[in-house]
Amino acid sequence: MQVDVLNISGKKTGRTVDLPEEIFGIEPNDHVIYLAVKQYLAAQRQGTHKVKTRLEVKGSSKKLHRQKGTGGSRKGNIRNPLYKGGGTIFGPKPRDYDFKLNQKVKGLAKCSALSYKVKESNLVVVEDVTLAQPKTKELVSILKSLNVNNKKVLVLAGEENTNLYLSFRNIPNVVGYQYNDMNTYDIVNADVVVLLESSAKTIAEDVKEISAN
Repeated sequence: MQVDVLNISGKKTGRTVDLPEEIFGIEPNDHVIYLAVKQYLAAQRQGTHKVKTRLEVKGSSKKLHRQKGTGGSRKGNIRNPLYKGGGTIFGPKPRDYDFKLNQKVKGLAKCSALSYKVKESNLVVVEDVTLAQPKTKELVSILKSLNVNNKKVLVLAGEENTNLYLSFRNIPNVVGYQYNDMNTYDIVNADVVVLLESSAKTIAEDVKEISAN
């Protein structure tokens, strides 16, 4: 799959990159995307919710009155859940919401999400951005040239680019990773995926190497 490479001004450079069909051109699987997003969001939950049971609330442990002969209901102590200030029955307890998802399912979900971006023309390949120092203003200007400044953007780089990450770190609608650290949620959540030229070439090389083996 040949895709045009744009420069930082948003114009075609005349170069193209070959995006592997195995990643960017498959038939998307909606169910695995759902599972991957669900697993990611579940893992973000703190799970620290907690209520106090009758053993943990304050109050006397003395039985309020004798069991029989009063004409009233049988009662325990003042910490009984039926009383105001008593313990809570079947309330939430600290727990981990994360669940296991096979690596093949996660990989298929990422490929499906990227394939959707290609089908919807929401994937852009841009020449590598080189910054001598972190410069948010310069990155905002590049996003404006690409007409994506008012959209949620996911930037995928081929290798660690500290100045680039520091530049878009405080732009609220932009997130970025090395391509092998990306997750399905961020792909789905982004309006546009911006793929740096070096990362596109690295992906193609990795696929060729895997195919050869």
